Amino acid sequence: MRKTLFARWRASFFAGLAVTLPAIVSVAAVVWLFRTASNFTDTLLFFLKIVLEKKDIYVNGQSGDMFWYWSVLAFALAVILISLVGLLARYYIGKRMLEWLDTVMMNVPLLNKVYGAIKQLNAAFSGNKNSFQTVVLVEFPGPGNYSVGFLTNEAQGEVQKKSGKNLVAVFIPTTPNPTSGFLILVPEEKITKLDMSVADGIKYIVSLGSIAPEPLPAKSSSSS
Repeated sequence: MRKTLFARWRASFFAGLAVTLPAIVSVAAVVWLFRTASNFTDTLLFFLKIVLEKKDIYVNGQSGDMFWYWSVLAFALAVILISLVGLLARYYIGKRMLEWLDTVMMNVPLLNKVYGAIKQLNAAFSGNKNSFQTVVLVEFPGPGNYSVGFLTNEAQGEVQKKSGKNLVAVFIPTTPNPTSGFLILVPEEKITKLDMSVADGIKYIVSLGSIAPEPLPAKSSSSS
């Protein structure tokens, strides 16, 4: 029986969606990240108010969002400044300055809590040997629902002792912003370790699942 016009349109729509969705999601994620970053980097162009009129800086002519090209300039300036800090950190005087700044930040009440937490999270995403160990699959947020997470610790000290169970710590990032998430304690037998690398796991989460690493080929046993 010949397909109806609606059935043909529906088939074409879902075929097109499967092709374009990864690109749409990736572009949307980049735009979101840029807009989020520009909220901070735009402040680097505070000097524009001295040399230009407000109508040449802001979209509404007074305040708020800058024209997109100023945001791009601010973002580029932030990249240059971060690169200079990284270059400086390679030398003795730069290391001493960063150590002094780190000491100051860690001794300011309240600020030290936030700074310390962000520092630890940054170390985790930077591949620190004491951070993310393995990409795992766990039932979360409920039975029958699965989430990709990162095994962070297999020994829980007091938690392990008082629960009487062999628990492991798993960090479940949110998407597309993986810097926040949930820490859950799961019985070791309830997790499924995946073959994907930590970097691939982060890309999978940031891309909303549209960038999935190819499964590794099964190892063939050598015949004797």
